[in-house]
Amino acid sequence: MVDLTTEMAGLWAALGPASAHRGRVIQFASATTGDGVSTVAREYARLAAVRARKPVWLVDGDLSQQGQMDVIASEPERFGRLAAPVKASPDGSAFYAVTPPMRGRDGLPVKPARLITARACLGGRLFVTRFHTELLRAGQRVEPLGEARYWTALRAHADTVVIDTPAADRSDMAITLAPFVDATILVVAAETTEASEPVALRDEIDAVGGRIAGVVMNRSTWSPPLMLKRLVG
Repeated sequence: MVDLTTEMAGLWAALGPASAHRGRVIQFASATTGDGVSTVAREYARLAAVRARKPVWLVDGDLSQQGQMDVIASEPERFGRLAAPVKASPDGSAFYAVTPPMRGRDGLPVKPARLITARACLGGRLFVTRFHTELLRAGQRVEPLGEARYWTALRAHADTVVIDTPAADRSDMAITLAPFVDATILVVAAETTEASEPVALRDEIDAVGGRIAGVVMNRSTWSPPLMLKRLVG
């Protein structure tokens, strides 16, 4: 079990509460695999859910390696029991596309949103999503969509939407979603991540109009190099 309540409380205080009239969307991203994005995103979502006025959504954006719901299910003492699955799309939209398109037994197109569900925990305060990769057929691939529709729809039902984005060395999702989220938080694994890698990711996010709101260092005992200190700002 990893408990980052104290660290995430500091991040929550720095970001401030979400607007009472419009849900906020935050993605957690990293340059390289293994930087701890999933842990940080999950812990932030948990803390935000306890303090939020409306439910918080934790969207597992790693469409090839889902893991958030399994971890939450294994820690009922911290997250409570998972409720029954519900639709994860308020309006039938999705943040990804399936190619070639899915079709039902009748040959008619099936909306990509059918592939994702959500389950509530923390007494209904936190919803976590699962993308059902097992429903994909051989030869189909899934790619993130560069559009705001899904996130706009989800804002109306959430205080905060937290996206656990796959590392940039495996997926372009962080860059694709950056213009459509309110903030990106970079997660850096101290002692293992080269300073140039998160800086390069920051520059790519800036180039597409995204906003870097902060950097989470995975180990507090690490002293970051000057380049990263400037990135943290």
